[in-house]
Amino acid sequence: MTGDELVDALQEAWQGRRRGAFREMLAVDAHWQDPFCEEPLYGPEAIGDHAANLWEAFPDARVESSGERLGDGRYIAAPVRLSGTHAGELPSLPATGRPVSVHAVVYCELDPPRQRLWRVRVFLDGYDAAIQLGVLPRRGSLAERAMLVVRGFGMRRGAGSGEVEGGPPAPR
Repeated sequence: MTGDELVDALQEAWQGRRRGAFREMLAVDAHWQDPFCEEPLYGPEAIGDHAANLWEAFPDARVESSGERLGDGRYIAAPVRLSGTHAGELPSLPATGRPVSVHAVVYCELDPPRQRLWRVRVFLDGYDAAIQLGVLPRRGSLAERAMLVVRGFGMRRGAGSGEVEGGPPAPR
């Protein structure tokens, strides 16, 4: 299979909830990282188990291409949109019942013979996903400003100015 065909097969395995299909496109020693993994995963079985856990948490999950892929024969970057309803538990996060939809980039490296996906990393805006799930406050809200103050980032001066208090004290 070509790199594009391998990424298509990966997307179809996620979309079709075919746990065993990961063996078809992933190398035996594949590495996987995404924001839902506490540590990198190794091998198609571990990646299939991870997928099954996410399918339970998001039973209506969808993976859709959202742009043209970029690749050079060894590396492929595939933009996708991930969406679904958080209906099941994730570690440390009970089901919220809320929908979530985020853009992501699936960055893949093929194995040395270029026959299987070897390293896969999924990059997405976890902060935006947490806002959609109701875990973090909406951007620009009073709750977000309070959270920033508590974390030591100061208050913003004026709506949308982008300035943050700090620097030397004002003269008296």
